Amino acid sequence: MKQFFINNFNNAVQKNKNNILDLLKYNESAKLLDLGCDNGDWTKHLAQKIGTKSVYGIDINKQRYEVARKNGIIVKRGDLNNNFPFPKRFFDVVHSNQVIEHLYDTEKFIQEIYRVLKPSGYAIISTENLASWHNIFPLFFGWQPFSLTNISDHKLGVGNPLALHRNDELLSHSWQHIRVFSYQALKEIFEINNFRVEKILGAGYYPFFNQLAKLDPRHAGFLTLKLRKI
Repeated sequence: MKQFFINNFNNAVQKNKNNILDLLKYNESAKLLDLGCDNGDWTKHLAQKIGTKSVYGIDINKQRYEVARKNGIIVKRGDLNNNFPFPKRFFDVVHSNQVIEHLYDTEKFIQEIYRVLKPSGYAIISTENLASWHNIFPLFFGWQPFSLTNISDHKLGVGNPLALHRNDELLSHSWQHIRVFSYQALKEIFEINNFRVEKILGAGYYPFFNQLAKLDPRHAGFLTLKLRKI
């Protein structure tokens, strides 16, 4: 059973990355900001799809962002719950994948994305879906939803016997999940902060067929939003 979830999760992660890339538009003059850029490997894929060499990032983990710098990314250390270390209306594209769920000040994060985007800019935000079937089913058994099991500094997988990394050590306090959003909540939190939702894509539909995520993103494992600054 656990291996089944691992295989489906890995497949969904890849499909989610494909969704992100599909929403990016070619613009070789664009300035790209990757929030939570980690070691920069994924950031480079984003830049390649856009066709830009003006690539920036923010991350809190020094060991990881030092690698990103070696990868040619202009990285600044920062806590994404606070002000971003960049001027307003500076970026054409802002990207964030699997970050918003780790933050305690969600609206500050969204407002900073709005601030640093140019008037014609757009953001791509991707995160886990609290209303996915694989999160709904554990609640029936009195278990923690899969997307909310990393809530301890001591170990992962708290409250769910089938959690993929149960009992593994949490490598950083910043990797805890604070808030996980449903389809509707994620859409609304950006709309009330002056973004227009242009598109929402789903990826992963386990324990059912992954293809169903395109038809029913409301219950997909991952959600990806394309947002335009109003």
